[in-house]
Amino acid sequence: MKNQDKAMEWLRRAKSNLACAKIGRISPEILYEDLCFNTHQAVEKALKSLCIMHEIKFPKTHDIAYLFEILEKGNVPVPHGVKNARILNEYAVEARYPGDYEPIDEMDYSKALEIAKKVLKWVEKMIEEKS
Repeated sequence: MKNQDKAMEWLRRAKSNLACAKIGRISPEILYEDLCFNTHQAVEKALKSLCIMHEIKFPKTHDIAYLFEILEKGNVPVPHGVKNARILNEYAVEARYPGDYEPIDEMDYSKALEIAKKVLKWVEKMIEEKS
C-alpha cells in the first residue's frame, strides 16, 4: 500500500524529532527552545502521517491546530487530551530564533515533551488500527 509506506516514512521522521527532543539538555549549549521545536516537529509530522493514512490532503503548514481540524473534517476523531498539543505551535517559528518571546525553561520543555509523546503514541495506535 503506497499511502501506508508514505505515512510510515512521515512517522519515522516524527519519531526522529521526538528522539532528538528526548535527549534533553545534555549540554548548556543546547537550548530548551530547540528541544521544544523538536517536540513541535514530531507532532506536526505525526499528524501529517495520519492524514496520509486517511487520504486527507494537507497544505504545507506548521499549524498543529489546523492539522487537527482537517483530521476531524476527514472523520478522524481527535481525543480532547491530544488536542492540547496545539500549544506547541508557539515553538514552530517564534522560539526558533532570537527575539521577543518568553524564555523557555525546563518545566516548559518537560510539558512539551510529554505532550509530544502522548500524540505520537495516539498516532501510532491510529495507524496500526488503519493498517
